[in-house]
Amino acid sequence: MTIPILICDDSKFAQKQMVRALPENWDVQISYANDGVEGLDVIRKGLGNIVFLDLNMPNMDGYGVLEAIQIEDLPALVIVVSGDIQPQAYTRVTQMGALDFIKKPSNREEIRDILLRYGVVTEQELSPSVELPQEQPKASEEDKTSQDEASEPKSVKKSSRSGADDIIDYRDQYQEIANVAMGRAGDLLARMLGAFVVLPIPNVNILAISELHMALTAVAEDDSISAVCQGYIGAGINGEALLLFHDSSFEDLAQLMRYEGDLDDAGQLEVLMDVANILIGACLKGIADQLDMHFSQGHPVVLGQHTNINELIEASTRQWKSKTLAIEINYAIENHNIKCDLLLLFTEDSLPTINNKLIYIIEGSDA
Repeated sequence: MTIPILICDDSKFAQKQMVRALPENWDVQISYANDGVEGLDVIRKGLGNIVFLDLNMPNMDGYGVLEAIQIEDLPALVIVVSGDIQPQAYTRVTQMGALDFIKKPSNREEIRDILLRYGVVTEQELSPSVELPQEQPKASEEDKTSQDEASEPKSVKKSSRSGADDIIDYRDQYQEIANVAMGRAGDLLARMLGAFVVLPIPNVNILAISELHMALTAVAEDDSISAVCQGYIGAGINGEALLLFHDSSFEDLAQLMRYEGDLDDAGQLEVLMDVANILIGACLKGIADQLDMHFSQGHPVVLGQHTNINELIEASTRQWKSKTLAIEINYAIENHNIKCDLLLLFTEDSLPTINNKLIYIIEGSDA
């Protein structure tokens, strides 16, 4: 019997990865949703008996979907598939009725194991006695367009363009790669602080130097900040990570870290460097692991303490002469006055290498 399933994720790239991770012989009808609002609409129509649900989405996130399913008593078995892997995320979604939790990127064996463990399918259903020709998953007429977009997204097609124009083709992939890396860093920070880290949807843009100045100004607004930068380089890829920490956050952060010294400038610098090492190191490793490469990191450099953003802009961007791929991640700690902004800046010359890595990932999963 054909089972209607829903893949609810704001990334077409992640949707495609999810389709490829499904058991090969599973008889399913696949629908897609780009956010929680669309996802609930699909479930209410009876097209989402089994839901593979992302947590970080616009309009309504995965937590909102789980809450609505409980309130409306909708007939849906939910498996969360997310880059947010911190312990409290797992606890919350299971308490809200999720069947299980899979970290991104998903893999076929893990999904198969969960489906069998909870009795969603049987071995016989996944292993027919007669081997059938490979077919595309079935879809209703109203879902064919979205399925085509997920299985053959325009954003993964090879392009003859290079440099800044490639952001048009690869924004979704950049964002999903950053989403997974962000989650790994958030998990380490959450474990260190014993608190829940509120994760955003990463903001990805190609920026000229003047636009980078504007973006940095918008991040800090009128707040006094301290900042650390750290360069990194890999095979054909190089850039700089910039962590902006709001000075109003130091007191709460030191309390969570059980910092026992005087919270003077030296103490604040120690706290700042600890956070920078975790967020920058984990994010870069998360990106490198997905691209199957390694980054060598330079020594972290303090750009300034208790200063305004304009002074930091001059110190942090004077070496950037062309357009920059900027990935912005805004971290916050739930129920605490703690926020910091991580910017991963890649040179324009790095884009062709990153794009080729993405093509290899996509084409490799087709094999």
